[in-house]
Amino acid sequence: MIKPDPALVLPESLGRLHFVGIGGSGMSGIARMFHAHGFVVTGSDRSDSAAVQSLRDLGIPVSIGHDAAHVGEADTLVVTGALWEDNPEYQEALRRGLPVLHRSQALAWLVRGERLVAVAGAHGKSTSTGMLVSALRALQRDPSFVNGAVIQGAGTSAAWGAGDLFVVEADESDGSFLLYDVAVALITNIDTDHLDHYGDEAALAGAFDTFAAGARELLVLSADDPATRRLADRRRATGTTVPMLRFGEAADADVRLVAISETGPIRYTVAVGGAEHTGELAIPGRHNALNAAGVVAVLVGLGIDAAEAVRALDGFAGTQRRFEAHGLADGVRLYDDYAHHPTEVSAALQTARSVVGEGRVIAIHQPHLYSRTQAMAGEFAEVYEHGADHTVVLDVYGAREDPIPGVTGALVVARFADASRVDYRPDWQAAADRIAELARPGDIVMTLSCGDVYRIIPQVRAALEARAPGTTTP
Repeated sequence: MIKPDPALVLPESLGRLHFVGIGGSGMSGIARMFHAHGFVVTGSDRSDSAAVQSLRDLGIPVSIGHDAAHVGEADTLVVTGALWEDNPEYQEALRRGLPVLHRSQALAWLVRGERLVAVAGAHGKSTSTGMLVSALRALQRDPSFVNGAVIQGAGTSAAWGAGDLFVVEADESDGSFLLYDVAVALITNIDTDHLDHYGDEAALAGAFDTFAAGARELLVLSADDPATRRLADRRRATGTTVPMLRFGEAADADVRLVAISETGPIRYTVAVGGAEHTGELAIPGRHNALNAAGVVAVLVGLGIDAAEAVRALDGFAGTQRRFEAHGLADGVRLYDDYAHHPTEVSAALQTARSVVGEGRVIAIHQPHLYSRTQAMAGEFAEVYEHGADHTVVLDVYGAREDPIPGVTGALVVARFADASRVDYRPDWQAAADRIAELARPGDIVMTLSCGDVYRIIPQVRAALEARAPGTTTP
C-alpha cells in the first residue's frame, strides 16, 4: 500500500500525468478533472470496466495490466492507495526520478486556491457529497466537485463548474483529508475504523480534530454521534470564532430532524430556527434523512434559506453503489451496496427491510480487508444475523493488505449464533448457485462490500434465471 507523504511539497508544474489504477471511483474522477483542465492524461488499470471505457470515450488512453512501458512520456505519476510498491509502473517512475503523487495529493494540487467544501466522516460521505452537489446545482450555484461515487442526477463523479464552491469527498482512511485547505467542513460521524493506519482511537480522534480546526468559514457536524459531540466540545474549548452548526435528531441540534417516514422513498421534516420544512428524497433509508439534514445545515450555513435548501434536495436519486438497484431476475430484486463496516451494513440492511414488503432479505457479504475482518468478525456476524434472513459469505477482498494467516470469510461465518442462516461460499459460482436455491420471487438479494462484489451480480442473475421451477429452499 502506498500512503500519501504529508511532508511532500507539491510541484508547481505537473506536466503530462499518468494514473496507475485509473479505473477506481476516486482516481477516474480526478483524471477526468485534469483532462478537462487541458492536461495530457494517460492511465492503466488491472482490468477493463465501465469507468475505464468512459475515460476512453473522453480521449484518455487507458492500458489494461501494469507494465513499465505504460508510463510512456509522463512527467508525473499519480497512484491509488491500493497499489503495491512492487508495481512496475511505480518502480519505473522511481527509476526515472519522476514526482509520484498519491491521488489525494493530485486532488490537493487541483483544488489549490478554490473555496473548498470538504465532506468527511466514517459513513455517508459519498451520499452526502452527492446530495450537496445536487442541491447546489438545483440552486444554480454550479459547483465543481469530485466525489467517490457517480452522482445519479449528474451522471458523473466529477466535473468543473462555474460557481465559487468546490465540493470534495475527503477520505480519512489514510489521513489524506488533512491535505486540503478547507473553507467549509462537514463531518457526518466518526466511528472506530482504519486503526491499521492510526494505531488507536485517540489518534483517529486527533486527526478529525485537526480537520475540523482547518475549516476557515464553517464547521458542520452530527449532533447525534457521541464522537462528533466530543469534538464539538473540544472546538468550543479553544474559543474558536468559526461558526459551527450541528444536525440530527438530538434536541440541541441546529438543524433538527423532527419526523422521518421510512415507507419507500424517505420523507423527512427538519426544524430550523423555529420553522419546520418537509422534503422527500427518491431513495429509501433512514440514514439518508440524516445525510439530508447535514446537507441542509451546510446550505443554511452558506446563507441559503432553509426552505429553499430542503426543496433543492427534493427528488435526490442517490449515488452509484449505495443501495443501487440492478433489476429483477425471476422475480427476485437485485441490489448492490458499498457498505463495508458493521454500522454501514446495518443501515443498508434496514433500508432493504423497509422496502422488501412480504419478501426476505438475502445478503452476499464480501469481507473487506484482512485486518477489519479479523477485528470485527463478530460484529459483522451480529448485524447480518439481525438484519438479513440469510447471508452468503465470500472470501476476503484484501485490497491494500497482505493476507493474514487464518483470516478468511469463514471467520465471520463461525461467529453466527444460528449456523443455518449463513453459508460460506468462497467460490463465486457456488455462491450464485446457493442464492438460486434460496431466493424466492419478492425477495431482495443484495451484495455488500467496497470490494468488487458487484461483479458477482451477473452470475447471480444467470443462476436465478436458469433454475427450474420449484427448486428453491423453503
